[in-house]
Formats: sequence, structure tokens, C-alpha cells
Amino acid sequence: MEDQRQLVPVKRFGPSGRSVVVVHGGPGARGSAGLLAKALADPLQVLEPWQRLSSGTPLTVAQHVEDLAGVVSRELPGEKPALVGASWGAMLALAFASAHPDRVSALALVGCGTFDLRARARLQSVLAERTTNELEGQLAQLATHVTDENERAAQEHALTDHLYTYSRAVREPIADFDLKGHIESWSDMVRLQDSGVYPAAFECIICPVLMLHGSYDPHPGALIRDGLQEFISEMEYTEFDRCGHSPWIEEHARDRFLSILRPWLQRHLE
Repeated sequence: MEDQRQLVPVKRFGPSGRSVVVVHGGPGARGSAGLLAKALADPLQVLEPWQRLSSGTPLTVAQHVEDLAGVVSRELPGEKPALVGASWGAMLALAFASAHPDRVSALALVGCGTFDLRARARLQSVLAERTTNELEGQLAQLATHVTDENERAAQEHALTDHLYTYSRAVREPIADFDLKGHIESWSDMVRLQDSGVYPAAFECIICPVLMLHGSYDPHPGALIRDGLQEFISEMEYTEFDRCGHSPWIEEHARDRFLSILRPWLQRHLE
């Protein structure tokens, strides 16, 4: 068996004490929540595990949940950390909290992804409305001239950033982008939704849940919230004006976002 530490590296920020685990997005976008982890590290201890890369065995949601459970057991023995999930990471955090409800003290969902066809269709509609002919041409050029799939995906991400971001204050580099892992993980999540596993499994979640969403985020926050509230009884929702998919990098929303999230985490970790 391969070394779990090699498969799931963990970055640690802040002083020792009650802990928060930040779960990055993608799937397959290692490092994409690094600035979020650092922003929460004062006064909290924050762990940022990087999800495993693709290999010969297809990645699944169950594997990611198992990896996250291993991180919590190894790095935070005896603790019930709070989880902060960003985008796909919010979806994975929900999956973890439903599989291990007694191992999570609180759950914050930032720019959460979609769990039903209606929300997913709205996401695609908004992205289509924002995509210009010029952008379509640039993406077509990439498809023709960049042969490495991971590099092409990274460049596509950079070209389409404005579809997801209202006003970026800082640039957040992605350390690795694993396109194969992205496709495998997301395909399994869609399979689990289509078979009715999610979001129904979230009825098992017993900790407080906070959902934070930008009004410019093409992921439809209100629709996603309404779908989740059918299964999660204790959930708060806050939406930020002039804010896209990643509030911690947004010029107009970052301070308010952190002023809400930090004390909420501290309150539920006490």
C-alpha cells in the first residue's frame, strides 16, 4: 500500500489549538484554497490537506472521504474540527460530515457546488450568457495548440476567471491541476446524485452548517441552498453583493466574508 502521507500532503497554518480543516475545490485543484486557509489561521489552527492525485484506480467520492478521515485521525487525534469547504470542497465536506457526523463540530460551505439538475442547468445558463465570441475563440485556440491536458485546463481556468470572479483583489496560484482526477471525481459525484445518494444522505449531518455565497457566482446560491435545506435542518445562509465564487479573493467582499466566517468558526469550536 502506498504511503497515505505521500498521497494526502497536509499544510498547517496558525497556532496550536482548536482546529479547522479547509477542503479545496476542483476537483483536482490542489492549492486553490491556500489563501483561504492562511486567512483563517489567525487565531485558528488551520489544516489544508491536498486531495490525492489520479492514478491507475479511478478516484471516487468515497476515496476522498476516506482520505479526509485519515487526515483528521492522523493530524488531529481526538479532535472534532470544523470543516470549511470551497466549491467542490464544500460538496466533499458535506459528504464527509454525512459519513462521519460525530467527527465534525461545524461545517462552512463557501461557493458550494450543485446537487440537482435544476441548479446545474442554471449554472450552465449563466456561464453561457457570460461567454463572448472572443472567449470562445480563445478556448478553441487552446484546444488546438496546447496538447498537455493539465496545462490546457490550467490555461482555460485563467481565461474564464472573469466568469466566476467579480473583482479579484489577489491572484491565487493553483499548485497542481489534475484533469483526470477532476473528471473521475466529478463523474462519481454526479453518479451519486443521479442514484439519489446525495443530497439525501445529508440528513445524517448533526453539526451547525453555514453557507456563504457570492451574488455574482454563477453557481446559483439560492437554488443550491433551497435544495440542501430539505435535508439539513440547521443551516444559515449569507450572500455577498459584488462577489463571485471565491469570496476570500474578492475586492469588495473579502473583509465582510472573513468578519462573518472567523467568529462563526470560533463560536462553534468553543
